[in-house]
Amino acid sequence: MDIVNRRQAEAWNGWEGAHWAANAGSYDAMMGEFNAPLFAAAGVASRDRVLDVGCGTGQTTLLAARRARDGNAVGIDISAPMLERARRDAAAERIGNVTFEQGDAQVHPFPAGGFDVVLSRGGVMFFADHVAAFANLRKALAPDGRLAFLGPQPGGPDSAYARATAALSPFLREASPAATGMGSLLDPARIRDVLAAAGFTDIDVAPVEAPMTFGAGTGDAVDFLFAMGPTRYNLRDVEAATVARIRGEVQDALTEFETADGVRIPGSVWVVTASPGRSAG
Repeated sequence: MDIVNRRQAEAWNGWEGAHWAANAGSYDAMMGEFNAPLFAAAGVASRDRVLDVGCGTGQTTLLAARRARDGNAVGIDISAPMLERARRDAAAERIGNVTFEQGDAQVHPFPAGGFDVVLSRGGVMFFADHVAAFANLRKALAPDGRLAFLGPQPGGPDSAYARATAALSPFLREASPAATGMGSLLDPARIRDVLAAAGFTDIDVAPVEAPMTFGAGTGDAVDFLFAMGPTRYNLRDVEAATVARIRGEVQDALTEFETADGVRIPGSVWVVTASPGRSAG
């Protein structure tokens, strides 16, 4: 397995990747409302060959496989514990037209023109060299194929998430190892520049908003937030009494977002689509 994103490989095969794998349902609930706009953009058809980049624990790969019922879906990720969870879920759901591969999509030797759709629910943020990575993914696309992925919009100080986590934010001074790179594709102009440099055309970047579910109630939500990698990493040396105080303040702030369907904080992403052009393969 050829790896160039070595720090990401170490992080996602360490405690952060293990936490995602063990709490896949919580992370999928947080991002689940964005699945519909992602798949609307991707336009997966019944005979398509789909590549899911940074597939994690595989929810979007399995959704793609169901849509491509006469085709297939391949999920690639750098994290062994997350892929183990993905394979287990695929077997439990008896989805046979799906496979999962461990690899670094920036340099992985995909079959040229081997996919009709390349999609990602945020996994393309973490590459060390985005132009090289997208150029590699472009080669994997058929000439009439489609690229569709989600990326976060920049969060402002007045955003709903900022209000909910205001007590925590002064302590979040640096990215955790796995979160490094999460802010790399926030700017639509940069997204367009990267994709154009990689050879893509017909690039579109559209804003989408949806609620993000963090738990059934404020207790679940604060537990989830404080178990996330960036929070654990930044609070690792903070006194227990201080952590307890922050938890209480965040839980109080989360009551603003408590609904009958759980604690749902408005979120926003970019939905990005592009075409590989005639000579992609």
